[in-house]
Amino acid sequence: MTVLRKPILYILFIWSTVAIAQTDTSWQKDTLQSYVDKSNIAYDNYQYKDAIKYASLLIEKGKEYELGYYEFLGYDILGGIYIETDDSIQGKIYSEKALSIARTLKADSLVAWGALNLGILYSENENTYDKAIEHFEESISINKKLEDHNEVYLTYINLIWTLLDNDQPKKAYEVLKKARTLPNIEIDTLNKVYLDMLHGRYLLTQKNFSAAQAKLEKIAAIADKENNTDLALEAYEYLAELHSATYNYKDAFTNLDKFHEYKQKAYTLKKLEESEKARVKFELEQAQENLQSALKEQAYTEELISKSKSLTTTLIALVVFLILSLIGIYFFFRTRKLYISNLQAKNKELIQAREDAEKLSKVKTKFLSTVSHELRTPLYGVIGISTLLKEDERLKDFTEDLDALKFSADYLLALINDVLLLSKMDAAGVKLSRIPYEMDTLLKNITKSFDSRLKENNNQLHLEIDSSLPNNFIGDPVRLSQVLINLIGNAIKFTENGNIWLKLKPLEKEEDSTIKIQFMVADDGPGIPQDKQKLIFKEFTQIDNKNHGYKGTGLGLTIVKRILKAYNSRIELESSPGKGAQFSFVINLTPYDTSKIEEDVNDSLRLSPVTNQLETKHILIVDDNRINQKVTQKTLEKHQIKSSLADDGKMAIAMCKETNFDLILMDIHMPVMNGMEATKIIRGFNKEVPILALTAVELDENKSDILNSGIDDIIHKPYNLPVFIKMISKYLEKKEPTSLP
Repeated sequence: MTVLRKPILYILFIWSTVAIAQTDTSWQKDTLQSYVDKSNIAYDNYQYKDAIKYASLLIEKGKEYELGYYEFLGYDILGGIYIETDDSIQGKIYSEKALSIARTLKADSLVAWGALNLGILYSENENTYDKAIEHFEESISINKKLEDHNEVYLTYINLIWTLLDNDQPKKAYEVLKKARTLPNIEIDTLNKVYLDMLHGRYLLTQKNFSAAQAKLEKIAAIADKENNTDLALEAYEYLAELHSATYNYKDAFTNLDKFHEYKQKAYTLKKLEESEKARVKFELEQAQENLQSALKEQAYTEELISKSKSLTTTLIALVVFLILSLIGIYFFFRTRKLYISNLQAKNKELIQAREDAEKLSKVKTKFLSTVSHELRTPLYGVIGISTLLKEDERLKDFTEDLDALKFSADYLLALINDVLLLSKMDAAGVKLSRIPYEMDTLLKNITKSFDSRLKENNNQLHLEIDSSLPNNFIGDPVRLSQVLINLIGNAIKFTENGNIWLKLKPLEKEEDSTIKIQFMVADDGPGIPQDKQKLIFKEFTQIDNKNHGYKGTGLGLTIVKRILKAYNSRIELESSPGKGAQFSFVINLTPYDTSKIEEDVNDSLRLSPVTNQLETKHILIVDDNRINQKVTQKTLEKHQIKSSLADDGKMAIAMCKETNFDLILMDIHMPVMNGMEATKIIRGFNKEVPILALTAVELDENKSDILNSGIDDIIHKPYNLPVFIKMISKYLEKKEPTSLP
């Protein structure tokens, strides 16, 4: 982990000068402060031996003069020196001693600083992760009391870094939000930049690639501008990881190349630093030689010979060091060139693999679109006819049966959608709608749909709803129905001559006014063996059951898992052979106050009354399916709208030339001529008539093509009746009268 750690000696020296000046004015303070200054100078010039000597004097004289602040400072300096020289074990010993002295002195500022140092040290080892967190939290707590916001901010950064390195992104984000609340004006600019970089890392762990990319690219630009090697290494490394995760291998390679460029720069700077240490050592030896020759001129010759030998040895060592460094650099570049060559070869393979995958994806997309159209088209007829029959007053006695029929058709449509999209749908791909519904009506429709299957297996379904639960909710009743229907259907499938229970029980009320509700589906069937319990949640997997007449897709429990993930919930299973099975889950549902109707929710449900002006309108229905033609025509008739029928695009063009229609409902997939081709021709002689696509094709891949053909809007069938009427009313009411050319 690259730790954002300010130079410890520098900060403590400045602080101690101020703090001790307020508490001691004696000569001892001047003596000890001189040791601090000398140690600081020695450290800056890589003279760690002298720095250690003066730090040791600080400890010795601090004890003698009973000035614990300087004793603390001596141990803290020693800890920093040994860490700098890669002796982390000795560094921890001295840093822990410094913190112990700070606790004895009860000096909050010293305790906070010592705790931060130890937190950074322990964060380097995953085995001491808990100790690191403990020390960071202690430092934060103390600095908050002291209102030292910059130190709190600095400690937050190291804590976030440690959490991310130990795969704790959620905890890291909570700390990051706390850091954002600190007074911005008191925070060091570089610390703000590092916090933004860590925010980008967090977004990357959450696969929020666009936001992460924006953050990391901003940090990379700052690093390039400020020539900050450490910051650039972090930014380009994670940008390369991000582009690789999104299969953007070109940008991944570009950022990886930038990463290696800065890595080489860091390597060069390290070598320069080591050379600088050798140079300083050589210059100090020369200064010492000159001093000794001035004091002892009679021994000049002997000293010169002695120093010449020493100088020769030093120069030889330096030359050897430089030669070894050049050899190391040569092998580094050779290895890098080989690595880049291999990476380019792999990149070509990945590009070819991507092209192959894109070809397969196009074939798959075309297949899904065709299957979707073929399945949804007959469903449009079923749902449309059942809706029309429900509104027929003569069939009022069959309302419950028609409700169950439409409910089953709606569920079948949702199931088809899930099956078609399952291969490209992750948990985030399940979108939950927000519409009002009544829980008792929903459960009644669900249980009604199982009447025949319950009778076949001689089972009884028991519904138990806690009386304290409200009945009206706002949410996604279709998705909830999918979960319950799959679980109940699963129970019926494995149970004969038995009982199935559906139980609803409130657990607690949340702060956001939602209610945490436990749903439980249980049966007294044969149970599920332990070794089969994980297997049943896999796609297209079924286990043997006594009800050999039942055939399923093996997708039920897979769909349940995916939907519940969208609710931030999970399915729990308790079962053993001979004792039945119990599936349960807990979700948060929002109660719905029917006396306060929200406009944003009900606008999509509220059906605007059709004005008398629409009764004079004439609509052309273009569809190759006769049943779907009749369903659409009868729907329009119920709202006093006249319509004509065309079986394909070619017929529609001919009719449009003879009649000035007020609106055209255009199917897309038709024989002879499809809807998009027909629309382009109609637009050649009539640019005013509204044309709406009434189609069952998959919109994800075809929407832009449909709209580019000249079609004004799209209605996806099977459609929601209020939305359908509302859309055609909008286009009919705003259309101005036109005349044929």
